[in-house]
Amino acid sequence: MKYLISETTEEERRLIVKKALAISLSGANAPSREVLDLANDYIEGRKELAEIKELVINKYKEVD
Repeated sequence: MKYLISETTEEERRLIVKKALAISLSGANAPSREVLDLANDYIEGRKELAEIKELVINKYKEVD
């Protein structure tokens, strides 16, 4: 499956996020506003998944 913004439509990205959130909700709390904002950045083509991944990793590195 393709995930890059340049290889997907907004609707395809919306479906990717929808599936990912559904998986994450099975046995977990609802995603934070920050997570939903990052997902929206991907859907709207502002941030690639790799960039979002890096932001999340760095955020949790700061917590330790």
